[in-house]
Amino acid sequence: MTLRQTQGFAPMSDGARLSWVAWGDTPRSLPVVMLHGGPGLPGYLDDVAAMVADLAPVYCYDQRGTGRSPWQGRHSLARHVDDLAELLDAWDAPEAVLIGHSYGAELASRFCLARPDRAAAVLLMCGPYVGDWHTRYGAERDHRTSGGQRERRRELKALPYRTEEQEAELLTLSWFTDHAGPERGWDWAAQAARHRRPVNWAMNDELGRAARADPLDDHLAELRVCLPAQAELLCGTDDPRPMSALAALAHRLGLPLTRIEGAGHEPWLEQPDTIRAHLQSFVARAGG
Repeated sequence: MTLRQTQGFAPMSDGARLSWVAWGDTPRSLPVVMLHGGPGLPGYLDDVAAMVADLAPVYCYDQRGTGRSPWQGRHSLARHVDDLAELLDAWDAPEAVLIGHSYGAELASRFCLARPDRAAAVLLMCGPYVGDWHTRYGAERDHRTSGGQRERRRELKALPYRTEEQEAELLTLSWFTDHAGPERGWDWAAQAARHRRPVNWAMNDELGRAARADPLDDHLAELRVCLPAQAELLCGTDDPRPMSALAALAHRLGLPLTRIEGAGHEPWLEQPDTIRAHLQSFVARAGG
């Protein structure tokens, strides 16, 4: 089946223009919005969107400062939340089903805090991570790399300027451990390093500092109240980020956590049939 595809640019109230693409019959009610991770990467969830576009209209967009959404100004978590609300206005969607991946899961959570009336259902995929999880993540990532790979990654990160080849090498070294199998993981990471470009490192740093200054951990009691009735977490059991951090979050929010065996930080790559079935069920229940 060939799905109808539309795309465009939505003007934001501060002058930014965000690029978006939609699949399916967009006039239908209750769309699904995919929120990609990073922060600082262009959108990469087209394959995930295609898994449910036969059930509902699905929107993806490049967050400001990434992909086809240029932005030279400052970044804030509140502004990214406002962007999503203004995009829903542009799409004439009073509310939507949110599927956030990695940083996108944190963005979805903060959107629920600010605009709970506009989130009909929320699936938090491989995030958000709360608590002191960075140390365990770094240790597991180092465990999955050789000494030479760790040294090369440090060398590349320290360079004041990187060529295109060096940037792709750094991203591959940084991302291949996100997957369950090292060989397939290297291939997937190398492919992502070619296509998820350019990385907006300034945006990544700015939003990272903002999240540390105002951690989501401090808002979990409020978030539990603001979440829609249909809200879930999902993760891959082989993600180097600690699954225990998501289990603790699920407990504090009173949400179910689905663990996908044999999958890492991008579980749709390793277990596409399982992820498709789960997303289809989630979106069908949200629209039913």
